[in-house]
Amino acid sequence: MSISDLFSSGFNKRNQDHFASIVRVAMSDGSINEEEKLFLDRLARNLNISKESYAAILKDYDTHPINPPATQESRIERLYDLARMVYLDHIKNEDEVKILSKLAIGLGIDYHIVSEVVEKSLILVSEKADFETFEEQLKKLFRIR
Repeated sequence: MSISDLFSSGFNKRNQDHFASIVRVAMSDGSINEEEKLFLDRLARNLNISKESYAAILKDYDTHPINPPATQESRIERLYDLARMVYLDHIKNEDEVKILSKLAIGLGIDYHIVSEVVEKSLILVSEKADFETFEEQLKKLFRIR
Protein backbone atom coordinates (compact mmCIF):
# COMPACT_ATOMS: atom_id res chain seq x y z
CA MET A 1 0.00 0.00 0.00
CA SER A 2 1.38 3.40 -0.96
CA ILE A 3 1.32 6.59 1.11
CA SER A 4 -1.29 8.04 -1.24
CA ASP A 5 -3.52 5.04 -0.53
CA LEU A 6 -3.22 5.69 3.21
CA PHE A 7 -4.02 9.37 2.77
CA SER A 8 -6.93 8.60 0.51
CA SER A 9 -8.49 6.06 2.88
CA GLY A 10 -7.96 8.38 5.86
CA PHE A 11 -9.49 11.27 3.97
CA ASN A 12 -12.49 9.14 3.00
CA LYS A 13 -12.91 8.00 6.61
CA ARG A 14 -12.88 11.61 7.84
CA ASN A 15 -15.45 12.53 5.18
CA GLN A 16 -17.65 9.63 6.26
CA ASP A 17 -17.35 10.58 9.94
CA HIS A 18 -18.08 14.23 9.11
CA PHE A 19 -21.08 13.17 7.02
CA ALA A 20 -22.33 10.86 9.80
CA SER A 21 -22.11 13.77 12.26
CA ILE A 22 -24.24 15.88 9.95
CA VAL A 23 -26.74 13.03 9.57
CA ARG A 24 -26.88 12.73 13.37
CA VAL A 25 -27.65 16.45 13.64
CA ALA A 26 -30.33 16.16 10.95
CA MET A 27 -31.86 13.24 12.88
CA SER A 28 -31.88 15.19 16.16
CA ASP A 29 -35.62 15.80 15.83
CA GLY A 30 -36.29 12.13 15.04
CA SER A 31 -36.56 12.28 11.26
CA ILE A 32 -35.08 13.73 8.11
CA ASN A 33 -37.47 15.86 6.07
CA GLU A 34 -37.36 16.10 2.27
CA GLU A 35 -35.21 19.26 2.19
CA GLU A 36 -32.71 17.72 4.61
CA LYS A 37 -32.63 14.53 2.53
CA LEU A 38 -31.90 16.49 -0.65
CA PHE A 39 -29.16 18.39 1.15
CA LEU A 40 -27.65 15.15 2.48
CA ASP A 41 -27.75 13.65 -1.01
CA ARG A 42 -25.81 16.60 -2.45
CA LEU A 43 -23.41 16.66 0.49
CA ALA A 44 -22.68 12.95 0.07
CA ARG A 45 -21.83 13.55 -3.58
CA ASN A 46 -19.59 16.50 -2.67
CA LEU A 47 -17.77 14.41 -0.04
CA ASN A 48 -17.42 11.44 -2.40
CA ILE A 49 -19.48 9.16 -0.16
CA SER A 50 -20.39 5.99 -2.06
CA LYS A 51 -24.02 4.90 -2.27
CA GLU A 52 -23.19 1.89 -0.11
CA SER A 53 -21.50 4.02 2.56
CA TYR A 54 -24.35 6.54 2.39
CA ALA A 55 -26.94 3.81 3.05
CA ALA A 56 -24.84 2.34 5.88
CA ILE A 57 -24.37 5.74 7.50
CA LEU A 58 -28.10 6.54 7.32
CA LYS A 59 -28.84 3.19 8.95
CA ASP A 60 -26.17 3.40 11.68
CA TYR A 61 -25.18 7.07 11.86
CA ASP A 62 -24.60 6.94 15.60
CA THR A 63 -21.85 4.32 15.26
CA HIS A 64 -19.53 6.95 13.75
CA PRO A 65 -17.61 9.18 16.14
CA ILE A 66 -18.54 12.84 16.35
CA ASN A 67 -15.46 14.98 15.98
CA PRO A 68 -16.65 18.53 16.52
CA PRO A 69 -14.11 21.25 15.87
CA ALA A 70 -12.09 22.01 18.98
CA THR A 71 -11.37 25.68 18.27
CA GLN A 72 -13.52 28.65 17.43
CA GLU A 73 -11.57 29.13 14.21
CA SER A 74 -12.28 25.53 13.15
CA ARG A 75 -15.98 25.94 13.96
CA ILE A 76 -16.12 29.11 11.89
CA GLU A 77 -14.32 27.43 9.01
CA ARG A 78 -16.75 24.48 8.95
CA LEU A 79 -19.71 26.82 9.32
CA TYR A 80 -18.44 28.84 6.36
CA ASP A 81 -18.26 25.70 4.22
CA LEU A 82 -21.69 24.49 5.33
CA ALA A 83 -23.32 27.92 4.91
CA ARG A 84 -21.96 28.14 1.37
CA MET A 85 -23.28 24.64 0.58
CA VAL A 86 -26.71 25.41 2.00
CA TYR A 87 -26.85 28.75 0.20
CA LEU A 88 -25.58 27.42 -3.13
CA ASP A 89 -28.08 24.56 -3.01
CA HIS A 90 -30.89 27.15 -3.04
CA ILE A 91 -32.70 25.49 -0.17
CA LYS A 92 -35.89 27.36 0.69
CA ASN A 93 -35.39 30.15 3.20
CA GLU A 94 -37.14 28.58 6.20
CA ASP A 95 -35.54 25.19 5.65
CA GLU A 96 -32.17 26.83 4.94
CA VAL A 97 -32.19 28.46 8.37
CA LYS A 98 -33.47 25.33 10.12
CA ILE A 99 -30.83 23.06 8.58
CA LEU A 100 -27.98 25.46 9.18
CA SER A 101 -29.13 26.10 12.76
CA LYS A 102 -29.03 22.38 13.52
CA LEU A 103 -25.60 22.07 11.94
CA ALA A 104 -24.27 25.12 13.83
CA ILE A 105 -25.40 23.66 17.15
CA GLY A 106 -23.76 20.38 16.15
CA LEU A 107 -20.54 22.31 15.52
CA GLY A 108 -20.65 23.63 19.06
CA ILE A 109 -22.06 27.11 18.46
CA ASP A 110 -23.83 28.28 21.63
CA TYR A 111 -27.57 27.84 21.13
CA HIS A 112 -28.19 31.28 22.67
CA ILE A 113 -26.62 32.96 19.65
CA VAL A 114 -27.17 30.35 16.94
CA SER A 115 -29.98 32.28 15.21
CA GLU A 116 -27.83 35.41 14.99
CA VAL A 117 -24.84 33.38 13.77
CA VAL A 118 -26.91 31.62 11.10
CA GLU A 119 -28.52 34.86 9.93
CA LYS A 120 -25.14 36.59 9.69
CA SER A 121 -23.60 33.55 7.96
CA LEU A 122 -26.27 33.46 5.28
CA ILE A 123 -26.03 37.20 4.69
CA LEU A 124 -22.26 36.98 4.31
CA VAL A 125 -22.35 34.04 1.89
CA SER A 126 -25.11 35.69 -0.14
CA GLU A 127 -22.79 38.70 -0.45
CA LYS A 128 -20.04 36.28 -1.55
CA ALA A 129 -17.81 37.21 1.39
CA ASP A 130 -14.42 35.52 1.41
CA PHE A 131 -13.41 33.39 4.39
CA GLU A 132 -11.38 36.15 6.06
CA THR A 133 -14.36 38.53 6.04
CA PHE A 134 -16.68 35.77 7.23
CA GLU A 135 -14.35 34.87 10.08
CA GLU A 136 -13.84 38.51 11.10
CA GLN A 137 -17.58 39.21 11.19
CA LEU A 138 -18.44 36.09 13.17
CA LYS A 139 -15.68 36.72 15.69
CA LYS A 140 -17.17 40.18 16.25
CA LEU A 141 -20.55 38.55 16.82
CA PHE A 142 -19.03 36.08 19.31
CA ARG A 143 -17.34 38.92 21.24
CA ILE A 144 -20.63 40.80 21.60
CA ARG A 145 -22.02 37.88 23.58
